[in-house]
Amino acid sequence: MKGGAKSKAETTKADSRLSVKKKAPVRAARTAKKAKDPNKPKRAPSAFFVFLEEFRKEYKEKHPENKSVAAVGKAAGAKWKTMSEADKAPYVNKSNKRKAEVQKTAAASAKKQETSSRAAADDDSDKSKSEVNDEGDDESEEEDEDDE
Repeated sequence: MKGGAKSKAETTKADSRLSVKKKAPVRAARTAKKAKDPNKPKRAPSAFFVFLEEFRKEYKEKHPENKSVAAVGKAAGAKWKTMSEADKAPYVNKSNKRKAEVQKTAAASAKKQETSSRAAADDDSDKSKSEVNDEGDDESEEEDEDDE
């Protein structure tokens, strides 16, 4: 090979460096999430979390120097595992009562939302009715003019 000629291997090597690499295809646009209702009530706590509320108070009284949330959680979990079903029963009952309350408030907020959406729909339908009525009034006025 002389100075100006390139071999096939050299040209493919150069071509591969110059070629544009294809990127992976972009995923389709993600579906939009529904807007969260800020008035929606929080979910009711489980029996363990009802127990944890009470246990935190006791634990902080016994260990005022301990500021670790993890330590409280671990101690509560260990105690909860050792408790019998009879010991857990009052917490389960409290949890069930809270669940019933949350369901009532959720149903009430759903009714409020439904009535507000109906009111908005009624407003739209009233507008369309008035437009239709206006058009009908124009025709009746024209007929009155023709009669005269």
